[in-house]
Amino acid sequence: MSRKVVIHLFHADDSSLGTGSHVSERIRQVKAERGVDLEVYIFGPAEKALGDSAHSELRAVLTNLAHEKIPVHVCRSIAEDLGKADEFTRLGFTLEYARDAFVRYATEGATVITF
Repeated sequence: MSRKVVIHLFHADDSSLGTGSHVSERIRQVKAERGVDLEVYIFGPAEKALGDSAHSELRAVLTNLAHEKIPVHVCRSIAEDLGKADEFTRLGFTLEYARDAFVRYATEGATVITF
């Protein structure tokens, strides 16, 4: 059984973005003592919000997670369509197609929580 938790940010409303990023940070704080791995995957409307300067707090939380060695992935296709692939990579995010990420999570038996 996997001990991986994936926070999947999909919705772009303030509650989903705020809660999902906050829960990601809180899990990061206890992951070692709880014996879990953490990843964050940003897709769809949430990824578009990440590229919008109006969501600087979201960007700051996720950038900090990446700097703390938490894998933060964004959908490669969306990042390229938005013209943000290089920018997201500079922030420490990994580009990964959604199809590949979700198949990987399924084969790993990860617990995926969507906001």
